Amino acid sequence: MENEKLMPESIETDKIKKSNFLPVIAGLFVGVLVLSNILAVKMIQIGVFVFDGGTMLFPFSYILGDVLAEVYGHKTARKIIWAGFFMLIFTSLNIYLVSILPSEKEWLLQKEFDDILLQMPRITAGSLLGYLLGANSNSIVLSKLKVLTRGKHLWLRTIGSTVVGEFIDSIVFVAVAFLGLYGLPVLIVMAFSNYLFKTVIEVVFTPLTYKVIGFVKKREQIDVYEYWEKPSMY
Repeated sequence: MENEKLMPESIETDKIKKSNFLPVIAGLFVGVLVLSNILAVKMIQIGVFVFDGGTMLFPFSYILGDVLAEVYGHKTARKIIWAGFFMLIFTSLNIYLVSILPSEKEWLLQKEFDDILLQMPRITAGSLLGYLLGANSNSIVLSKLKVLTRGKHLWLRTIGSTVVGEFIDSIVFVAVAFLGLYGLPVLIVMAFSNYLFKTVIEVVFTPLTYKVIGFVKKREQIDVYEYWEKPSMY
């Protein structure tokens, strides 16, 4: 649809409201986000690289985010990003609530439950803030590049937006969660490991992102271009 005449915004908006794919993509986006934060409890080391378990899954949320921003536009993607943000808070609060409720006397796994599912407030805050700033930056950059490139060079938009989004996410998460707990060299290794792994995964999955975006655009007949001067996260 990149070479087709751009449709009026009102027509695109009406199509988005009637979309069959958007609820599915949004559900996958939020689901992957929540699951990646649960998996983040485990730390993984491969060679000199150290990163949390959620890093293995988190890039998929950026691929889905690319689909949302590229097909439906930043305004729609922004709503789903905020939905994911509040779902993370909702999940964390419910895990905490279940943890403090009294256990059945024969259930002896309270300590294990707490050790696995309860995260330090700073780690949770770092994850939430990093996600909110990183995902929004990813969406804004992709939407802006789409206008600047006139819908061409999809690989540049998806990879370029991820490079920015993942950089902000990794720096913010490590700084908020671990600053003062580890030395600067360790923090740099952690941030670099997260950033490098997520970015490489995005590059590797670029062909798949192409196919998914092309498929959704064709089936939905939606391809939103947003001409705004001051992008907003809200």
